[in-house]
Amino acid sequence: MAALAAFGIGCGGSHAASDAAQASDAPAGVQAGTAVATLQAFPQLVNAIGTVTPRPGSFAELAAPAPTRVARIFVAPGQRVAEGDSLIEFERAPFDAAARSAETALENAQRAYARAVRLVQAGILPQKDADQAAADLAQAQVAAVTARRAQQLATLRAPLGGVVTRMTAVLGATADQSQPLVEVADPAALDIVFNVSPAEAARIHAGDAVTLSTGEGASGEALGQGAVMGVAATVDSISRAVAVRARLVRPSPTRSPRIGEAVFGRIVTGVHPRAVTVPVEALVPGGGDAFQVFVVDSGGIAHARPVTVGARTESLAEILTGLAAGETVVTAGAYGIQDSAKIVRVAR
Repeated sequence: MAALAAFGIGCGGSHAASDAAQASDAPAGVQAGTAVATLQAFPQLVNAIGTVTPRPGSFAELAAPAPTRVARIFVAPGQRVAEGDSLIEFERAPFDAAARSAETALENAQRAYARAVRLVQAGILPQKDADQAAADLAQAQVAAVTARRAQQLATLRAPLGGVVTRMTAVLGATADQSQPLVEVADPAALDIVFNVSPAEAARIHAGDAVTLSTGEGASGEALGQGAVMGVAATVDSISRAVAVRARLVRPSPTRSPRIGEAVFGRIVTGVHPRAVTVPVEALVPGGGDAFQVFVVDSGGIAHARPVTVGARTESLAEILTGLAAGETVVTAGAYGIQDSAKIVRVAR
């Protein structure tokens, strides 16, 4: 009997050790964060990088009216000017001489025309001579107007109130009509021009809301809210992009955009009223452009499931197919999960 008892005790101890070994071999749960897929309104966005530019009609680029030399410079870049303020003065002598010569030629042409008309009426000259005199007079009038205008432009004046954004004139240097010397822009009349792909441009319409921030990403300083003013009808032959012009309608009280500055814009092209959304961190690359999520069942087991991703923000992603609202997905730690892994949820 003692031997049997000893045998029974030995067998019991063996089964207990076997159970403990099996328990130790069981896979441990993987700690991970989870979230529930939510049904909510979700904006459809186009993210784009643009540049602050002067608004058409609020920007001027001025050059010399004819070959000349710079005699005086009145302003510097960054200086505010009012409409009519002097910017650059050129050597006046050539323009004054040209204006006087044109006026003299005009007076001679007027006298020649009057004489030709009298002689034609008297039957001394043929009508063609009067016609030629009229043509010469017209040419002299055009030349006189051009010379007077060039004389006025011997001093370049601001055609609008604003800020001098560029000055390339050098005192004593030569200048001509093909060489812009000074630029003036109204800093209160600025637009942002974005370059988007033709496919993105097809989704954008005038009036769409735009959230603007500095730099080339959403993490920049907020500039305020804007609106799309128009979408170009053509594709740029070099960049193959379409220009989208937006305007700041509710600016930030602490920050104003500057001409030439890079701006990041989120253009809202529409809203899906009942979109299935999950945190962006739940998305796991599934090869190529595909994505998958790990769905946690009622037993705490994660199952890989391919999904179709729609629009995204910095924190949320829209799931078009593959997931239903109310299902639980792995978020933090999803990249390290294997299919059929046991999930130990981490409180967040």
